[in-house]
Amino acid sequence: MVSRWVLTPLLVLLGIVVMAVAMVSVVLILTYPNLPSLEILTDYRPKIPLRVYTADGHLIGEFGEERRVVVRFGEVPEVMKQAILAAEDDRFYQHRGVDVLGIVRAAVNNFLGGRRQGASTITQQVAKNFFLSSEQTYTRKLYEALLAFKIEHSLSKDQILELYINQVYLGRRAYGFAVAAQTYFGKPLKDLNLAEVAMLAGLLKAPSEFNPVVNPKRASQRQQYVLRRMRQLSFIDAQQYDEALKQPLIVKRESTDYAVHAEYVAEMARLMVAELFPEEVYSRGLHVYTTITRADQEAAYASLRRNVLDYDRRHGYRGAEAYVDLSEIKSEQDEALDVLLQDYHDSEDLHPAIVLQADVKQIQAYRRGGEIVTIAGDGLKFAARMIDDKAPANKRLRRGAIIRVQQDDKNNWRIMQMPEIEAAFLSVNPQDGAIRSLVGGFDYDRNKFNHATQAWRQPGSSFKPFIYSGALEKGFTTASVVEDEPISIPASITGSHTWEPKNYDGKYEGPMRLRAALAKSKNMVSIRLLEASGVHFIQDYVTHFGFDADKHPAYMTMALGAGSVTPWQMVTAYAVFANGGYKIQPFVVSQIRDEKNQIIAEAKPVAAGDESLLAIDPRNAYLMDSMLRDVTIYGTAARASSMLKRRDLAGKTGTTNEQVDAWFCGYQRTVVGCSWIGFDQPKNMGSRETGSSAALPAWIDYMDKVLKDVPQSFMPLPKGLVAVELIGPDQGPAKEYFYTENVPPEPEPPLDGHAGSVESVESVESAFDILRD
Repeated sequence: MVSRWVLTPLLVLLGIVVMAVAMVSVVLILTYPNLPSLEILTDYRPKIPLRVYTADGHLIGEFGEERRVVVRFGEVPEVMKQAILAAEDDRFYQHRGVDVLGIVRAAVNNFLGGRRQGASTITQQVAKNFFLSSEQTYTRKLYEALLAFKIEHSLSKDQILELYINQVYLGRRAYGFAVAAQTYFGKPLKDLNLAEVAMLAGLLKAPSEFNPVVNPKRASQRQQYVLRRMRQLSFIDAQQYDEALKQPLIVKRESTDYAVHAEYVAEMARLMVAELFPEEVYSRGLHVYTTITRADQEAAYASLRRNVLDYDRRHGYRGAEAYVDLSEIKSEQDEALDVLLQDYHDSEDLHPAIVLQADVKQIQAYRRGGEIVTIAGDGLKFAARMIDDKAPANKRLRRGAIIRVQQDDKNNWRIMQMPEIEAAFLSVNPQDGAIRSLVGGFDYDRNKFNHATQAWRQPGSSFKPFIYSGALEKGFTTASVVEDEPISIPASITGSHTWEPKNYDGKYEGPMRLRAALAKSKNMVSIRLLEASGVHFIQDYVTHFGFDADKHPAYMTMALGAGSVTPWQMVTAYAVFANGGYKIQPFVVSQIRDEKNQIIAEAKPVAAGDESLLAIDPRNAYLMDSMLRDVTIYGTAARASSMLKRRDLAGKTGTTNEQVDAWFCGYQRTVVGCSWIGFDQPKNMGSRETGSSAALPAWIDYMDKVLKDVPQSFMPLPKGLVAVELIGPDQGPAKEYFYTENVPPEPEPPLDGHAGSVESVESVESAFDILRD
């Protein structure tokens, strides 16, 4: 007979168990029906960011709280799935949502003081990520377990793992493994190797702690753990394990790198979509297709940066960018050096570095990620005067100085610097207004102000073609002779003080044809044309090209481009000459598609040739095109035709007073481009920095690439123009074209040894009287 001393404790224990089971049953009965619906899982619709693409399908921007690309289970490489299971839940396909064996194993390990282990399954993590907070309470853990059971009952294992792969946070705003692959390695998920897969799987435990950019050593240790677990679970063999450990990892340090440098365009697209769809712009998964192409955009980006850096080199090295305190640095590989560099971003190939040692023969500097670079010889020439002991103390290159380094064509390091000057470049299709490229500044991360669309600057002589075009409408011709002589306009005319403008070079050539005057950018001729045509007439006339009248006050200084324009306006205006007289409307977004790839908005441009867009007489456009081509052949922009070996280029340089702004705007019939350069806080760029030296090179560089396979083409002669042979071809062609209603009766004799004038409009002659007194 069993002793009551044995039986009683057993009965008590049994009663406790029964009560516990009863209590759990009651909790389950009361709680389970109240668990949230799994519709969010069964109809998975995660927040998908807004994505912006080039016209040829290259991603240029992504906007949203969560960067995510949803992939289907079958699209995930098997090795990626195995790495996840090895890192987080190797019994995933055996348990039913909660791993009892895993809980016991973790409890024993933690009790014995080993590496602290958790016991949450992948299913539990899915429950937490979708439905629960991160608080550590028994109630939340109970709900997590119950939800895990419910999820396992409703979804297959593959479906649960697919949700996990797409939903989990992996650092640097990357949600899901597809985006993480691009974020950390710049590759599609399918192209990752075993070492990279293990590194990503290692992020699951703690994305910040094991981030390979911020904590490369910890990330490597975690990667090795994942590989070791994969080997223990026979997911990989010994050879694969050894090869993966030796595999060098190239981690992307800039998380926002895209295949194309088009940050300003992406931001323009974002603003447009946000205005159209304000409630769902960052979560619906909208796809925006812009008008730019990768080839055009990269050509514009490279041309602008090369031109700005060339300008910067012409004006010398300014010294150290900043200084950091190295007193606590223990070695050249101290991770704290990366922390000191965290406020200095890479600007394409201009890398920030900390000087560790400097003398006149060489400099050693630390680059982010642990690389020690040595700069010597030619690499020091640009900064030589700032290495000397006589250099200013606050600029001298010494230990702790922040510098910029760049590799040359032979992979040798050299010292550079971040330019202070800014620039803009954009190009447009003159037939329909589609923007082909747009670069709003040297570095978007440094300065997000879009100089291409937002910078109101004086255009200088690049505005003269619109004065000339207006003069043609007032009876002048390309062969009209106007005096290039000094002018003094009294205060009674200007309304303030006497104005005595000068030509840029200080030289005057006397009477000359309009064609030659525009090619040589003669200020005196432009002023006389404006006076003769009427300042109020020209102020209204330039609005035909898209300019704002109030930005161009009706004063004589308008003849020299003293008003305000943006580069966007300038390409719009020059497109009128390029397409034969039509004012197109530039646009940068061609299509917006929803998450189902259905078009929900689309640009419908009106093309040149539509009579509703006619801005100027096609004959006027033809004559202006002919004169602007002369500018690029023998005028201030002659380098263009000479270097590109084409005669179908047209355009005009522009330089403002005191060399504050420099421009070149020009075109070939298929593309119009505008290049501007200047300081954000206007100041003199240097006495030799003109439109032809500071702005034109970027335009030439761009056109050299985009016109490579484009045959030469010229504007067809419109109706209503008549050719006339002229006397004295020394100032232009022997043949000029005239409006049918303005054909001269016969060539006139030369005037004071210069080419004869065919202009006989008395009103024009009398308009000059006040300027000749």
